[in-house]
Formats: sequence, structure tokens, C-alpha cells
Amino acid sequence: MLEINEIFGPTIQGEGKLIGTPSIFIRVGKCNMKCEGFNVEYETPSGVKKCSCDTYYAVDPAFKDQWQQLSSKEIIEKVNELKPDYNVDIVITGGEPLLYWFNEEFQELLKYYVTNAYKVTIETNASLNIDLQQEYQKKILFSMSVKLSNSLEPLKKRVNIATLTTIINGTKESYLKFVVDKKFIAQAAKEIEEILKEIPEVEVYLMPMGDTAEEINQNSEAVINMAIKKGFKYCDRLHIRVWDNKRGV
Repeated sequence: MLEINEIFGPTIQGEGKLIGTPSIFIRVGKCNMKCEGFNVEYETPSGVKKCSCDTYYAVDPAFKDQWQQLSSKEIIEKVNELKPDYNVDIVITGGEPLLYWFNEEFQELLKYYVTNAYKVTIETNASLNIDLQQEYQKKILFSMSVKLSNSLEPLKKRVNIATLTTIINGTKESYLKFVVDKKFIAQAAKEIEEILKEIPEVEVYLMPMGDTAEEINQNSEAVINMAIKKGFKYCDRLHIRVWDNKRGV
């Protein structure tokens, strides 16, 4: 069984290489990081105030009662109830999907969608060890949002050179994306450069930090300028511009 926070769509992919693409999202529960440095304030069901990323409800076990235990077959059935009369992309996000990589149900889910000609993206922090032994696994698009020190997570926890190398060498289109704000530009550039020295050549996207359209606006120009200076690609966060941090869209 898999712990599923929510399944929603069809909507658009809001960030990364496939921004704007019609998609259905499968959001797993649980994460191996807290990312308190992203400063999204929230309150748990019991009234405790905390800070995390903008998907805290899929990260913090305090919300576990809101998650469902589902098999791959049940997930596919729920997606079928939502999908239009064409094959939308399937985006598996979290939380941290790679916590389930060695789960048989998770692999059944991936295999079903890849072998049935769906484009499958896994949105991951790429910090956990995995292997790519099956051909269908090599057809997955890994959107690797590697965390920098602004997440307040320790370096050894957030950067896994072996996994980054495995994914880059084992797949054709996977890419890195980094969340940056205007106060973090110089330090982010140094940290990204250090990571890139240790891994195979790969596309790099920069995204502005923020869980509201106002915050995105405050950071986007500085991040665009950094992307131009470093030869990276800029990626907006379109879903936040349109819906702020509203869930299920």
C-alpha cells in the first residue's frame, strides 16, 4: 500500500521542463526533509505552529490522518475517474516519492503508466538511494529539486551525488531545479556550481521562492538575472501565480 495525500486534476504542470502541460497529480505523503528554511508558516490539526515548504500537509506526519492507504490499482482507478478523453501527463509528487521507490506497489504504478504511453514525471529532492534496473524506469522524467542551504537541511542529507549521477546517466530528459530568492543569489550560485562539478552534464532550471504570487513577483527578476548570467534556464511557478497556494488545482 502507498500513503497518498491527494490525487487531483486535470490541471497544468506549474513548473519545470513541462510547464503548462495538462497533467494529473498523485501526491504521496511523507518526506525525509522538513525544509524549515522555506518559511511557509502553517498550523497542524492539533494547533501547533510550524514552518516548512509549501506542501507541508504532505510532509508533516501530523497530517497523516488525512492521507489514504491505497494500492496501485486503487490509484489508477481514481486517476481514471479524473482523466479526460486523452492521455494527460502523470506527475508523482509529494512529500518525497523516492521513499517508495523499493515498494512493489509503487513500481507497479510506474510500470502501468509508462507501458501505457503516459509521460510520467517524478518530482523528487533526489537525496535517496535508488537504482534503475528496469527499462520502464529509464523512461521516467525525474524533476530533481535538489535542496540548497536555504532549506536549512544539512549538506550530507540534501545532496546525494550517487543518486544524481544514476538518474542523469540512466534517463534522457531528467533535470535539476533549484529554488532561490533574491537574498540568496550569490550563495546559491556557489552551491550550485559545487554540485555541478560532481555530476554529469545536466539541464539546470532556477525557480523563484514563494508560496504566493506576491512572493514570486518579489523574487523572479533577481532569479531571471541569475539564470541569464549563469547560462541556466528560468522556470516560473505558474500554479502559484494563478492559484497562490490553493490545493488541488
